[in-house]
Amino acid sequence: MSEITHNILSVQVQDVDGIISRVTAMFTRRGYNLVSLVSAQTETPGINRLTIVVEADDYAIEQITKQLNKIIPVIKVVRLDEANTIARALMMVKVNTTMANRPQVVDAANIFRARVVDVSPESVVIEATGTPSKLRALLDVLETFGIRELVQSGEIALNRGPKTMAPTR
Repeated sequence: MSEITHNILSVQVQDVDGIISRVTAMFTRRGYNLVSLVSAQTETPGINRLTIVVEADDYAIEQITKQLNKIIPVIKVVRLDEANTIARALMMVKVNTTMANRPQVVDAANIFRARVVDVSPESVVIEATGTPSKLRALLDVLETFGIRELVQSGEIALNRGPKTMAPTR
């Protein structure tokens, strides 16, 4: 039995109604657990890119890839290699502040190259991008001040260098 690992799949699909439902239904039917799913337009009109993060072993990833390729609007499925991939997630966190501790909260954000995007008398909203481990580390620091609210996106990812999913022009 192989080890369960963090896997990022990049999937090009036609921009058609119901494609997200079809993809998630495949995961549900097969009993695979999605860690995150992000869908967005690409540089090519009519083509969207899904970035799917799954915690699974190699056999399950192979099965997921085969099942995704069977869905008609799916154009291409690529398992991104962690060593050659740039992956980032977005997080916004509302942190309790007072006049006394606000400078410490802002300093913590600056250390993690995060931005303060809103300030009120009792809180600040911080926006950060990075790897899941960087975002977790920022949260660990901010938890001492008290987190009021938190929202995170799933990861998005691209291969390093000139290699692309799109056909060369």
